[in-house]
Amino acid sequence: MNPALLDLERQFQAISSSISSVVEGLTDAGLQWRPGDGKWSIVECFEHLNSGWRVLPKLDEKIAGGRERGLLGSGPFRTKLLGEIYIRGVEPPVRVIRVRAPAKFRPRPSPPPAEVVPKLLGLQRELIERIRAADGVDLGAITMSSPISRRFKMTIGQWFRFLAAHERRHLWQANRVRERFLLDARR
Repeated sequence: MNPALLDLERQFQAISSSISSVVEGLTDAGLQWRPGDGKWSIVECFEHLNSGWRVLPKLDEKIAGGRERGLLGSGPFRTKLLGEIYIRGVEPPVRVIRVRAPAKFRPRPSPPPAEVVPKLLGLQRELIERIRAADGVDLGAITMSSPISRRFKMTIGQWFRFLAAHERRHLWQANRVRERFLLDARR
């Protein structure tokens, strides 16, 4: 497999492990605890990340379309400058101004952890499947628009990297909530 894709596969495997670590030893009440008004709980962070399921059909379409059109390659792959800036801005720790998630990507209030956590772990497996399916495709020749703005496009290679960075960002956030909850519970 292409080294860039192997690295992405490892990143999503590590994200799966991180998800399990964040929830380890916490009850539903702990997973739904909020550090303050307007702040997300751990399970709400995870619910937000489950919006990644919406991207899978588009990735499938782009990967298959790239193969059909003969857009094959082994890298290095072309990237878009704005995409690189966007990926860097999403990577934790949060260094830039926080942006409120669009309404369609905001979590339900207090979603059930028994539903949300397994779904997020399943998303990691599905993303790894897409990474494997993309092996041999020119990840820099195929672009995909954002579900937020059709005008904003990144290469599918950048989309995989963005999804990993976005998940790390909200896992970082969930870990901070976990630490505050455990500290609060000791008082």
